[in-house]
Amino acid sequence: MRSALTRRRFVATTGLAAAMPAIVPSSVFGRPGRPAPGDRLGVGFIGMGTMNRSHLGRFVKYPDVQVVAVCDVDTPRRDSARTTVEEAYSKEERSGPKDCAAYVDFRELIARPDIDAVVIATPDHWHAIPVLEACKAKKDIYCEKPLTLTVHEAKVLIDAVRKYDRVFQTGSQQRSDKEFRQACEYVRSGRIGKLMAVYVGVGGPSKPCDLPGEETEPGLDWDRWLGPAPMRPYNSVLSPRGVHKHFPNWRGYREYSGGGYTDWGAHHFDIAQWGLGMDESGPVEIIPPEDPKAMQGLKYKYANGVEVVHGGPGATFVGTSGVISVDRGRIQSCPGKILDEPLKESDVHLYESPGHHKDWLDCIKTRKRPICDVEIGARSVTVCHLGNIAYWTRKTLKWDPKEWKLVGDQSAAPWLDRERRDPWQLPKV
Repeated sequence: MRSALTRRRFVATTGLAAAMPAIVPSSVFGRPGRPAPGDRLGVGFIGMGTMNRSHLGRFVKYPDVQVVAVCDVDTPRRDSARTTVEEAYSKEERSGPKDCAAYVDFRELIARPDIDAVVIATPDHWHAIPVLEACKAKKDIYCEKPLTLTVHEAKVLIDAVRKYDRVFQTGSQQRSDKEFRQACEYVRSGRIGKLMAVYVGVGGPSKPCDLPGEETEPGLDWDRWLGPAPMRPYNSVLSPRGVHKHFPNWRGYREYSGGGYTDWGAHHFDIAQWGLGMDESGPVEIIPPEDPKAMQGLKYKYANGVEVVHGGPGATFVGTSGVISVDRGRIQSCPGKILDEPLKESDVHLYESPGHHKDWLDCIKTRKRPICDVEIGARSVTVCHLGNIAYWTRKTLKWDPKEWKLVGDQSAAPWLDRERRDPWQLPKV
C-alpha cells in the first residue's frame, strides 16, 4: 500500500470536495495523461552504474512513476544520476516535486515512506542484502540478473519475497522478447518432436580476484563497495573512475560474480529453463567435462531425461524431429517450415509481456506475479551457480531441486554459500 494520499482519498477524508478547486491549483492534481503526484509510484534506484542509468532513463519517462531518490557509493555516479532525474523532470510540464535525493547508504533510501519500489543494479555480491531489506520495508523490487552470488541467497530471496508478498521482477529481460517466447512456445507445443537436448552458449566461470592495488578513487566509499566481500585494495577494473559507459569486469572475479557463466547464463539458461517448463525446478545432475582444463562442455541432466549442454549459439533446442535456435533478434528452425506454421489455440501459449519494465509496473498495480518473478530468477541463477561449482571443483553433483540441497557427496556443499565480511551479514527476515 502506498503511503501517499491520492486526491480521491484526501477529498473523501477531509470533506473539502467543494472548496478544494477554489484554493488548490489544478496542477496539483496533474493533467490529462499525467497522474497527480499522489497517484504516482515512488521509486528509488540503488547502484547507479551503466545498467541502472539505462533503467533510470526509461523510468523517468513513465507518467505514473516519480523517481524519488538514487543511491551509489561513488560520488560522481550518484550526482550524475540525481542530475539526470532533475533535468528530466524540469523539462516536463509535471506537477509535484522535481528534485531527487541522493544517498550513499541504501538503507536510508529504503527507509523513506514515499518510496514504494526499488530498482537494484549493484554488482552481484550486493544484490541479496538490499533485496532482503526492501522486502522487510514492504517495497516492491526490480533486481538485475544474475539474481544472487550464491545458491543459498537464491532460496532466501524466494522465501523473503513470498513472506512479505512483494512484486518482484528479475532483470532477465529476454523473457519479454517475442523471439524467446516464440521459441519456448513452439518447443513446449511439441513442434520439434520430443525434446532431447538444449545447447546454451555463454562464457566461462569466474576466477579469484588477482588485481593489483591502485590509489583509491576520490569520492568512492571503497569499503562500502566491497561490503560483504573480502577486504582488498581498490582497482579501477572493479569500480571504474567516474561515470563510465561500459560494463565493468568485476563480473570476472569470484568474490563478486560468477563470470560470463552467470552473467549471460542468467539470460540463456533462463530460456532453457523456460523451454523445458522447469521454472519451479531444475537439473538433478551436473557433470563437468572430462578435460580438467575445459571451460565448455558441462552437462546438466533433468529428471525428464533432457540434457542441457554448455556450448552452442544462444539457446538451441534439439528435438526428435527438428531444431529451434534463438538469440537476441534471431530465431531459426530446421526444417524452416516449423516456424512457418502458426500456433493453434490448443498449443502452449506463454505469458506475453508488454515490456519488462511496464510488466513490473502493471503487476505492482494488480499484485500479480510478473514474467520473471523471484523464483524464476532464483532457479535460473541456481542452474548457473551449480555449473560454476562443478567447473571449480571438477566434481559431478547430484541435486535435489525440490529440497534445494546436494544429494550424496557433500564435499561441494560449502560452495552453496560464502562467508560475508562483517557487518554485512544477510538480514534476518
